Amino acid sequence: MNVGDKAPDILGINEKGEEISLSNYRGKKVVLYFYPKDNTSGCTAQACSLRDNYTELRKAGYEVIGVSVDDEKSHQKFIQKNELPFTLIADTEKKLVEQFGVWAEKKMYGRSYMGTLRTTFIINEEGIIERIITPKEVSTKNHAQQIL
Repeated sequence: MNVGDKAPDILGINEKGEEISLSNYRGKKVVLYFYPKDNTSGCTAQACSLRDNYTELRKAGYEVIGVSVDDEKSHQKFIQKNELPFTLIADTEKKLVEQFGVWAEKKMYGRSYMGTLRTTFIINEEGIIERIITPKEVSTKNHAQQIL
């Protein structure tokens, strides 16, 4: 997915087993952020930055939706532990990460594996991607400020 592309309407199933569609958020900008794994230090810092600035993001017209390949139970624990006020999509079948092009080969400690590239897509009121914050640009601790 690139800037100017229309994002898919159906995003997936959230932590409550509900289907999440972009059309539910018409009239709002959507912060669709992909992150590697629940309860890891970087992902927790990023989620908490969005949580701590959630009121400001909402005032600016944004709704926040997180996505990882973790399952619903993992998301429920992550939300409870960190008191997250936004929904998380459980992309266990990797449909959304592949559709958005953020499922890729990663390297750590000389080992290659497939994983989610930490990427944020800002989607406008009409469902068009207007900005992408790439893995190299994402600052986990200051992510909300990057968006605002």
